[in-house]
Amino acid sequence: MIAPYTAVGLIPVARGIKTRADIAINLEHLAHLTKAAASISSLDLPVRLIAIPEGALQGFNDEVLDLDHVTFARECAIDIPGPETDAIGAIAREFNSFVIAQAKARHPEWEDRFFNVGFIIDPHGEVILKHYKVSPLFPVEHSVCPHDILDWWIERYGMTLDAFWPVADTAIGRLGIMMANEGSYPENARALALNGAEVVYRGSYPHPAAGNEMFEIQSRARALDNNFYVVAPNMGTYYLSSSDTTPIDTFGGRSFIFDYRGRIVGRQDYGGSAGYMAGVIDIEAVRYHRTSAQWDNWMKDLRTELYQQLYKDPIYPKNLYLNREPMKHAEYRREVIDKQIALMIERGIWKKSSYE
Repeated sequence: MIAPYTAVGLIPVARGIKTRADIAINLEHLAHLTKAAASISSLDLPVRLIAIPEGALQGFNDEVLDLDHVTFARECAIDIPGPETDAIGAIAREFNSFVIAQAKARHPEWEDRFFNVGFIIDPHGEVILKHYKVSPLFPVEHSVCPHDILDWWIERYGMTLDAFWPVADTAIGRLGIMMANEGSYPENARALALNGAEVVYRGSYPHPAAGNEMFEIQSRARALDNNFYVVAPNMGTYYLSSSDTTPIDTFGGRSFIFDYRGRIVGRQDYGGSAGYMAGVIDIEAVRYHRTSAQWDNWMKDLRTELYQQLYKDPIYPKNLYLNREPMKHAEYRREVIDKQIALMIERGIWKKSSYE
């Protein structure tokens, strides 16, 4: 039996980096923030899960400043495991908790490339899961994802759920990762659920989308649709560099924890400074609901033969970066976004607006 426990979502202040060494200031901040969050939150039930949102280690300068991919890969991306995950592992050991976090990281078999990688560290400080983001924020994010090198990825890892949406079976339940824009697509959540996930991490999402409720609506729907918890911490104030003095609330707050029925069990609306949220996770309740409900344990009723018709024709092009580095913003708009919109119109799925 897994006793109910507290999950904490950190809401850190982050500074964008120019070199890998700049990550140190963000790691120090996370250590202090965790002490404050875990000590108070454990006055309810013991803290066993700590979620650090996307961007907390390195910021988003590769995206914001449209930086060169190869340069960022060489000078700013990390290795997993490595010194940065060791520092987060120290937090996991100190608080006897699992920690879920994210970083732009290299792959040992892809020189001069970086990926957006979510990872889970156990209470012993060991990395037990790595998830390579499959749906980057396409207009601006420069990360390579598995679909961008799909033929190589399948040859290396296979065409399985574990190859794209791994789940760790742990002492606090089955944990999965759905970073930021991945939660914009219900397929990523469903894949994690079909792979057994019971608690899913999602973070972060930029303003104005957070303030316009997209982050909440998507995360809440994914939790309800799949009968799992979603721990969705958003970022706090953002500084463009370690020496910058201009604080900007780029993310708009609205951090949440949703339970397996889409109900809010943890919430923090404010995002203009460092903070945290907390809520109780009850894994046995998830399992009981899934195996006892007659109606709203939805996945048992999937009519998979019918739904396969939805995906038989490719839409987004695979292998975009199999033989080249990722595009910068203007080229991506011209070579991918505009062509994808034209494809949807050509297939008769979308109809062109009279506004154009």
